Amino acid sequence: MKFKSTLLNFIILMFFAGIPAPAQDISDTTEVGVYEHLDKVIPDGLKFMDENGRPVVLKDLIKRPTVLVLIYFDCPGICPMILASVSNVVRRMDMKLGKDYQIITVSFNPLDTPEKALNKKNSFLDRKSRHYEQYWNYLTGDSANIYALTNAVGFKFIRAGNDFIHPSCITILSPEGKITRYLYGMTFLPFDVKMALIEAQKGISRPTINRILEYCFSYDPAGRRYSLAVTKVSATIIIFLAVIFFISLLVRSSRKRSRSKKTSN
Repeated sequence: MKFKSTLLNFIILMFFAGIPAPAQDISDTTEVGVYEHLDKVIPDGLKFMDENGRPVVLKDLIKRPTVLVLIYFDCPGICPMILASVSNVVRRMDMKLGKDYQIITVSFNPLDTPEKALNKKNSFLDRKSRHYEQYWNYLTGDSANIYALTNAVGFKFIRAGNDFIHPSCITILSPEGKITRYLYGMTFLPFDVKMALIEAQKGISRPTINRILEYCFSYDPAGRRYSLAVTKVSATIIIFLAVIFFISLLVRSSRKRSRSKKTSN
């Protein structure tokens, strides 16, 4: 029985070893991705420039449930899709921007300027949305403040030439700046964002099932799209089937021994 228990534990460890656990500390060797830091609070004193060139302290801007969008302004791939999706959510969601929540977009490229931020902001505003532009800030900053923010959020990216390889998600913050939810992907549903903001207002943090998608799909910087991580997913399935197979062998072996004992008695 001791051998069987040891073997079972070993198999289970092998299976879960194939799924990376969220890291609590981000170093230069950490893979690109999101390492969820639920319940952690955005650090005090992080300084940025808004789209009008005015210095701001990030924590001072957060006064209500907040959608934090980490992108860079010259991104040729997924960043414009993220901003377009968030803008679409604003138009379709029955919660009011400025009254019920706010949005803060921060560029993680230290070379981005307030002028670029303003141009990007204007490109996603139409005449109907001009009334809420003050509640959607576009910020730029130096590398020290950028990395302090991205490390606090658990958002890991790397530079690739003039571009960046980075994950695709938005982060939901409580009015106190506490991280309460991560929503993954390039498009977001109004219902999902609404529920996340309602929970953030109450200070409730929840992990997301969409983390599985991040594990199953990887970003291809050459094609600028997400593709199925076939090797990773296949390996996980094989290990899972091996676990089931060995467990079934152990159960059958145990039943045979039990029957043998009854027969001998």
